[in-house]
Amino acid sequence: MPLSLYQTVKSAITVRQVGEMYGMGPDRHGMVCCPFHSDSDPSMKLNDTYYYCFGCGANGDAIDLTAKLFDLNPRQAAEKLINDFAFAKQCSPQWGLQVTERSCVSKMEGPRPDKLWLNPDKPPANAIALPPPKRGLTDEQWADIAYCLRVLTDYLDLLHDWRECYKPTSPEEPLDERFVEAFHMTETVEHLTDCVAFGTPQQKADAAARLLSGSYLLMLEERTDRLALAKCA
Repeated sequence: MPLSLYQTVKSAITVRQVGEMYGMGPDRHGMVCCPFHSDSDPSMKLNDTYYYCFGCGANGDAIDLTAKLFDLNPRQAAEKLINDFAFAKQCSPQWGLQVTERSCVSKMEGPRPDKLWLNPDKPPANAIALPPPKRGLTDEQWADIAYCLRVLTDYLDLLHDWRECYKPTSPEEPLDERFVEAFHMTETVEHLTDCVAFGTPQQKADAAARLLSGSYLLMLEERTDRLALAKCA
């Protein structure tokens, strides 16, 4: 079954690449100042497949972020990404897109900062100051959601690093225990992160409450903190 327009765009472009393209300037941890509320310190995390603001709760995928930045509908946002990231030739003519012919880029290569076709209407960081969304949750519930996402994304970043740094270079090489852990845990942690990051505010709060009802998250935080300290030592 061929991919839809939206699936094609999201499989080719990461949220972090969108942030880099449109001037959000993520640091090495993917953190940026949120453009959707008054933000003096970085509170938005740009992951590969989604973004989440720990301050105002804004979240979504690459198309959602582009749509909110430029006040577009999802289809317009997808077309803008296709043009700006220059992979029009990969897109099926059946979608009837108004796109600009440019050389293709792939997700594996990714658009490099020195190779981007910058758009003149690119917004600078903090260019958009929208009021925070109305919240039906308590401050404590939002804090729980933010805490869960911080712990999960810290661990997920660690798993991604391990999967790349400790992958075997030959079939005969013994598997590093960190690679094995990353191989087995990445999908599970991504699922838990999605449960807390997406859905209605109440669904996010329920997912966070389930995670906090046991000791798993606390153990995970202690372990990632310990590993981070050991790495810095």
